[in-house]
Amino acid sequence: MKYDEKTIVNQLTDPKTQRQAFSAVVNQYSEQLYWKIRHIVLTHDDANDVLQNVFLKAWNNLDDFQQKSKISTWLYRIAINESLDFLRRQKAAHNISADEDMSVSNRLLADEYFDGDAVQALLQEAVSRLPDVQRTVFTLRYYDEMKYADMSKLLDTSEGALKASYHLAVKKITEYVKQRES
Repeated sequence: MKYDEKTIVNQLTDPKTQRQAFSAVVNQYSEQLYWKIRHIVLTHDDANDVLQNVFLKAWNNLDDFQQKSKISTWLYRIAINESLDFLRRQKAAHNISADEDMSVSNRLLADEYFDGDAVQALLQEAVSRLPDVQRTVFTLRYYDEMKYADMSKLLDTSEGALKASYHLAVKKITEYVKQRES
């Protein structure tokens, strides 16, 4: 069941209805957030871990939600930041640079939840090599078909900068795929 924004916000601010309202938020946004996260962190298990962290962070920071944006925008921002933090921690823990980690497509093809083929795995490998900002912009535009105006609000940057990041990302992905195919 979908709830309207105003009703949810009112219930989230009332201590008597806060738990129930947050449960409704979790039910309403889990799948959308999962796929946004999954496109960034790539594997099912990692996406589930990050999603859990997103909802924990949202719950712990409910008092900080200032209603200047939609709940979905607030959650998406948390999800993107948590996904990027996860990737940074993962790289630091494994002390692996993007150029050394050649196993993204192999890991995806071995993931029982990955339903793509070798071409899609190669695309994901190319995307994983992008700088964080370009990866995020590419993911939001390519997979989620998000408009630059909405992305601008979500990422707090100009539409022009987002368009430039997207086109640079596409160019890098194209070059990487061509290089791997030759």
